[in-house]
Amino acid sequence: MKTHLPTLFVPHGAPTFALRPGAAGAVMAEAASKLPRPRAIVIISPHWDTEVPTVGNAERLSTIHDFYGFPQELYELNYPATGCPEGAHVVAESISAGGLPVREAATEGLDHGAWVPLRLMYPDADIPVIPVSLQSHAGVAQAYKLGQALAPLVEKDFLIIGSGNITHNLADYMIARQNGGQTPSYVRDFPEWIAAHLLNGDVESLLHYREHAPGARNAHPTDEHLLPLYVALGAAGKGAEVVRLHAGISDYVLAMDAYAFSSKH
Repeated sequence: MKTHLPTLFVPHGAPTFALRPGAAGAVMAEAASKLPRPRAIVIISPHWDTEVPTVGNAERLSTIHDFYGFPQELYELNYPATGCPEGAHVVAESISAGGLPVREAATEGLDHGAWVPLRLMYPDADIPVIPVSLQSHAGVAQAYKLGQALAPLVEKDFLIIGSGNITHNLADYMIARQNGGQTPSYVRDFPEWIAAHLLNGDVESLLHYREHAPGARNAHPTDEHLLPLYVALGAAGKGAEVVRLHAGISDYVLAMDAYAFSSKH
């Protein structure tokens, strides 16, 4: 019987995660090394945000250094990924069949939400990459629906990766980066709530996390860095097996949790 790839949610942390991958990076690299080789990687990053779902169909993807004020060595890193125009069209067809509008575009490349985790997981850059955009204005339910639309790709050997962070408060990150300090309680409480509801299969509560989760508005003043989790979850199908691959905190305020979702088909 054929073993399907899981869908993944991985952290991309601060840009410095590329230089100091630590325990989270080691777990991500190990997880990738154990997977069957995918036909292509479909990656969803919060840093590519568009009005409607957009699939990148460029033949080559440049490394975009979409950040400032970090060490010069970060700007010298490169991830020479190839695209997959044919696969991008398959992805677009799947999104359309799932009832969502879709566009294809020859994007400029991969933002740090995409290339940082990919560089840790697939350092040889020898698997084609297909970026898919988020629609942060449309909220959590739409991200989950986007994932559901991508679900048929799992059986076609596409590896679907959502890249974000379980907590992401940029103001708190900047304060911690400048002054250090202690980890706020929400950085521990919110990820545990998410983990409990994922492991219990309580999708309904997860879709309304802002009303129910402790510290939700501090953990995510805006939704975009959590939305890739819902894409990965939706892409695994209902009743997916959930494995929490890693739990940890970086830079005082960034929860670095990683998950694998396996379809029961």
